[in-house]
Amino acid sequence: MPVAVLCASILQLLLAGTFFVIPVVGRRRGPDAQRAAETEAARQGIPGAVLARHRIDFGASRASVVVAMSIGGCLVALALLNLNGSGTGRILSWIFQAVVFVLGCVIMPGEVFTTRHIKAAARKSDDPDLRGLDVEAFVEAATKAYPSWLPGVIAARFVLATAGSLLVIILLAMPAASDYFA
Repeated sequence: MPVAVLCASILQLLLAGTFFVIPVVGRRRGPDAQRAAETEAARQGIPGAVLARHRIDFGASRASVVVAMSIGGCLVALALLNLNGSGTGRILSWIFQAVVFVLGCVIMPGEVFTTRHIKAAARKSDDPDLRGLDVEAFVEAATKAYPSWLPGVIAARFVLATAGSLLVIILLAMPAASDYFA
């Protein structure tokens, strides 16, 4: 088996792991994080309902867990197909990794740069309560409800979904990989 295929599969499996871990932690610790954010907002004199009104939620919905787990499952399946020399797995990997790359560029920055994302939304808002919110303080309060290692996993998912996806596509297009899948 070429090193390029092995490396591509490992990248897919690492990315899959993040799609399994993050939503489970978000589902489990999200309610505590949301309460902490609402408590901090109330401490600032801002009604906690402001967060709900602007759909600021630090948890993971059932739907988001299902979507994340499905993405993770697809990545595991593709990695296994690639390791077994399946040409179909290679082609599907090119397609799927391209989609994941776009998701990584569009959706995941909001998870990595939460404070900056919410600050920008608050500045643009017509709601004076949201504009008056000390975003850094309430994001920090919510973040403390999560394990200290979670931001590192979120950042790893961002890097693996963007640069990692491009690398998987490149690795699977290399001549050694082409010979393996022939």
